[in-house]
Amino acid sequence: MTVSAVTTPQRKAGRADARPARRPGRLGTRLELALLLTPALVLFVGFVLLPIAVAVYYSFYKWTGFSPRTPYGLENYKRVLEDEVFRTALWHNLIIAALSVVIQLPLSIGLALLLNRKIRGRTVLRLVVFAPYVLSEAITAVVWLLMLQPGGFVDQLLKSAGLGGLVQEWLADGDLVLYTLFVVITWKYIGFGVILLLAGLQSIPAELREAASTDGASAWETTRHIVLPLLGPTIRIWIFLSVIGSLQLFDLVWIMTLGGPASASATMATYLLDHGFTRYEFGFGSAVAVVLFVVCFIFALLYQRFALRRDIQGALTRGVR
Repeated sequence: MTVSAVTTPQRKAGRADARPARRPGRLGTRLELALLLTPALVLFVGFVLLPIAVAVYYSFYKWTGFSPRTPYGLENYKRVLEDEVFRTALWHNLIIAALSVVIQLPLSIGLALLLNRKIRGRTVLRLVVFAPYVLSEAITAVVWLLMLQPGGFVDQLLKSAGLGGLVQEWLADGDLVLYTLFVVITWKYIGFGVILLLAGLQSIPAELREAASTDGASAWETTRHIVLPLLGPTIRIWIFLSVIGSLQLFDLVWIMTLGGPASASATMATYLLDHGFTRYEFGFGSAVAVVLFVVCFIFALLYQRFALRRDIQGALTRGVR
């Protein structure tokens, strides 16, 4: 009886001490979230939402930036959609996006698979592939502009290799300039895709490949049926970033060709700058900016809905209460 009387209060005290500490109330949690999110929200509103709202506002006016604003209704948008040059620029963006998926993606996957193997000089090769991505777009454009000019490095290289018949006016031929720019774009950005895919490859457990090899699968069968399906989420993310980048393409094109010759390499962004700033049509340029934003936004929504939905749902976890 004595032991029981002594131990029972101790047990109760021990149970009381073992209880988890009380979590902060809802008010404290909300204050903490507000404190942490406010700086990011201020920056997002000031540098993203507010400029979008201002662009939408000015797109309904005819304004040169100096003259009084004149209400213009939807005429700016009507002019954008009816302009043959803008439709051509949009088509160029779509061509670059399609070529990126069809050509850059297989090249990136092949280089990533190669550089993921244990080969001599792998670190140096990775550095060489990734180095162009580190360069700024302005430096890349100026260097390639010098190499592609008539009698430049590319022409001399072809002539020295006995391929002088392939020499072209790379940036002056309207039928060739867009594809020349795509080569430069591929050289510049393929390193990012390779590094992204290498990260995805290294997240695949090595045991799966070993098991497939033990079962008699060839290297190609292992890559096709195991590596590529597991690399699917990374590939889908790369496609999303590549297409969005292609729709917003500006720097390289503007510095190398100004969208020429005769708008043969114009994109939506170069069209925007040409009309909005060069010609001082700020109202019209704002309408072009809004159209560009809508195109990118619709693609992002559709791609998330039909391509990234499964990946996003798999990444979400419920909070433990």
